[in-house]
Amino acid sequence: MGVNNGRGVVLVIIGFVVLAASSSSGNVVLEVHHKFAGRETTLKEVISHDANRHRRILSAADLPLGGDSRPTAAALYFTRLQIGSPPKDYHVQVDTGSDLLWVNCIECENCPKESDLGIPLRLYDPKDSSTAKKVGCDDDFCKSTFTGPSDECKAGMLCAYGVKYGDGSSTTGYFVNDNVQIAQVSGNRQTTPMSGNVILGCGAKQSGQLGSSDQALDGILGFGQSNTSMISQLSSAKKVRKMFSHCLDGRGGGGIFAIGEVVQPKIKTTPLIDDQTHYNIELKSIDVNGEDIKLPTSILDFIKKQAVVVDSGTTLAYFPDEVYNQLMEKIMAAQPGKKPHIVEKMFKCYQYSGNIDDGFPVVNLHFANSLSLKVLPHQYFFQVEDDEWCIGFQNSNLKEKTGKELTLLGDIVLSDKLVTYDMEKKVIGWTDYDCSSSIKVKDEESGNVYEVGAQDISSSHYRCNSRMVLGLLFFLVAACLIN
Repeated sequence: MGVNNGRGVVLVIIGFVVLAASSSSGNVVLEVHHKFAGRETTLKEVISHDANRHRRILSAADLPLGGDSRPTAAALYFTRLQIGSPPKDYHVQVDTGSDLLWVNCIECENCPKESDLGIPLRLYDPKDSSTAKKVGCDDDFCKSTFTGPSDECKAGMLCAYGVKYGDGSSTTGYFVNDNVQIAQVSGNRQTTPMSGNVILGCGAKQSGQLGSSDQALDGILGFGQSNTSMISQLSSAKKVRKMFSHCLDGRGGGGIFAIGEVVQPKIKTTPLIDDQTHYNIELKSIDVNGEDIKLPTSILDFIKKQAVVVDSGTTLAYFPDEVYNQLMEKIMAAQPGKKPHIVEKMFKCYQYSGNIDDGFPVVNLHFANSLSLKVLPHQYFFQVEDDEWCIGFQNSNLKEKTGKELTLLGDIVLSDKLVTYDMEKKVIGWTDYDCSSSIKVKDEESGNVYEVGAQDISSSHYRCNSRMVLGLLFFLVAACLIN
């Protein structure tokens, strides 16, 4: 894949710049869409998507704030937010690998004017919002984020940020506190509008690929662990539990994305590796239909330090060469009479007309605390044509700065499971689940438990071109938003 070659430096800077609310309680809901759904997707698009995203993962590994090599090509999911008073629509990427919530601003230089995703783009103007308040450099939010000398903060200065991504593109702007309107879960399968104030970035200048209309959106909604992320802000204000979950329907193309506590289904967890920028866990072993894959000592040593990256924004699953070769050998041994053909110089594909689950083995990944990830053939294969199936496992060619190989689990192996990221307990967990069905969430203020189903809310709150997106419910389980 060549992901490691020629990657740029990612810089994330919070600083100062000179430039001349309401609260609500309840569970909050948004609808999230998959950028590849409802349209034909080439294998080249999938590889391009993952390659761009991996540059972000590799480049941002040592930084306090996450970044992307090319955010417009490196996020699988996007959602609609309403920001300001009166509220206006903005479409932002949902990204577990970055931190900031930011949107393109009216001052923006080189911002895209249109998007090939078929959605309208809009520039945010704080002056058009009666609830917008620019964040000063002396604000607690800025002080806790900015690591530079405090004497640089002068009267009239705003809290500014700058991000340079791995592909050379960059964004700079300043923080604004404004009203965000979303939908509140008010009962079983019921929602009502609600609003609250959050601190977001106002992108004033873009360069490089951030100005392209290729899969362009209005900004990014980051779910990283930095104190600049929305989930960290809500947690610091003691308004929401610092945890989120997703359940992606691998067959039907729907699902749920939640912030807060999911009380049903129950899950088993494994510890997060400490002091990591991304969501990393320790892999203990792998087997294919009960036959163990040999993990070389060098890989085990690596895993103890860097672990396996869990990233729903990556499409496929990537393994070090020695592991990948053994996986392919055991998978292909299930069909000795069929020879796979190679597509796009890297995908091993089969002509297969039967039930794919009957013809190929189950792959099991075992993690610390006896947590296993069961991956069925229809989950690690993806269908290209009616009778053509390609394996979604790849040799990673991804190396951390120390030169050790990276294992990364993407969307393809996380589907048909409820996956929870709990930053309070520092664990990740999952369970097999029918993601087209409902889950139960806990309201933090009242203690009430509500049933929420993806179809219930997505059908009533947003209309979208069905060729371009799939309905994926995103909801926030919160007592109230930041004042």
